[in-house]
Amino acid sequence: MRRRPALSARMKLTLSYAGFLLLAGVILLAVVWVFLTQSVPERVLGAPGPPPHVLRLLPAVVPAAVTSLAFLLFFGLLGGWVLAGRMLAPLTRITDAARKAANGSLSHRVRMDGPEDEFRELADVFDTMLERLESQVSEQQRFAANASHELRTPLAISQTLLDVARKDPTWDREELIDRLHTVNTRAIDLTEALLLLSRSDRRSFTREPVDLSLIAEQAAETLLPLAERRGITLEVTGEAARTAGSAELILRTVTNLVQNGIVHNLPEGGSVTVHTGPEGGASVVRVENTGHPLPPELVPTLTEPFQRGTKRTRTGEHAGVGLGLAIVHSIVGAHDGTLELRPRAGGGLVAVVRLPAAP
Repeated sequence: MRRRPALSARMKLTLSYAGFLLLAGVILLAVVWVFLTQSVPERVLGAPGPPPHVLRLLPAVVPAAVTSLAFLLFFGLLGGWVLAGRMLAPLTRITDAARKAANGSLSHRVRMDGPEDEFRELADVFDTMLERLESQVSEQQRFAANASHELRTPLAISQTLLDVARKDPTWDREELIDRLHTVNTRAIDLTEALLLLSRSDRRSFTREPVDLSLIAEQAAETLLPLAERRGITLEVTGEAARTAGSAELILRTVTNLVQNGIVHNLPEGGSVTVHTGPEGGASVVRVENTGHPLPPELVPTLTEPFQRGTKRTRTGEHAGVGLGLAIVHSIVGAHDGTLELRPRAGGGLVAVVRLPAAP
C-alpha cells in the first residue's frame, strides 16, 4: 500500500499561520457584526420604526467581509511561508549536517550563531555529538589497525618458524614446540585482552556490591609469586571501600595495575603499594610503584592501546600485550569512575582509580 506524500513542516506551519490568521479575521468580523446589529442607531440604517432586521446589513457587509477574509488568507499564506522558512532555516542546516554525517563525513559542524534559543541549543548538542563520534570512530580505526598489526606479528612468527622447520629437518623439535607455544600464548593473551576490552566498552555486565579492599588483597595474593621472583616488595594497606559493579572486571583492573607496577619497576629493591579507602564520596584504590622516572608528557599516552613508554617495555614473562592500562581505563569508564595517572616523585608511577561509592 503506497503512502500519500506527507506535507513538509514548512507547509504545515504555513497552513497553521494562515488558518489562525483567518480564524482571527472571522472572529473579528463576527464581533463587528454583533456590534452593528445591536448598537447602530436606526437612522443610520435608514429604517424608522422597530429595530432593523439583520438582513438589511448583509448587502453592505458581506462583500467587504469576503474581501477582507480573502486578503487575510493570502497574506497568511504568503507571510506564513516566509516566516516558516526563516524559522526552519536552522533546522535545515542541522539536517544538512546530519545527512553529511550519515554519508560518512563526521568533520562537518553546524556552528550556528545567533541568540541562545532552542535551535542554537540543538545545534550545539549536535556538534558535540559529532565531535564525540568522530573521536570514537578515529580511536576505533586506530585501535583496529593496531590490533591487526599486533595479531599479525605472532601469526607471522609462527609461519616463519614452521617454514624454517620444514626446510631444515635437523631443527630441534622440542625447541620448535617451545617457541610456537610462546608465540601462541601471546596471541591468545592478546585475543582475550581484546575481547575483555570490547566487553567493558559495551558495559555488558551485571552490577553487584564490591569491596575494593578485598579485591586488592585478592590481586596481591595472585601476583605475590611474580613480585617475589622479581625482588619487588608488595604491600596492601587501607580500609574497606565499597562500590557497585562487576567484581570480575574490577579485579582485572586492580590486577592489571599491580602487575604493571611489578613489571615496570626497578631491577631490584623496588616496591608496589596498594591502598584502598573512601575519599571525597568515592571509593578509591591507589597503586604506587617505584621505577624509572617518567616524563610527564608520556603519562597521558599510557592508556592508549598498544602504546608502551620508553624504558617500560619488558620482555620475558608477563611482558604484556600493550593493553593493560587501556583495559583499566575502559573498565573504570564503564563503571562511571575516573583513572588518574601521574609520575611518582623519585621515579615510578601512581595510578588512582575512583569509583562511585555504594550507598
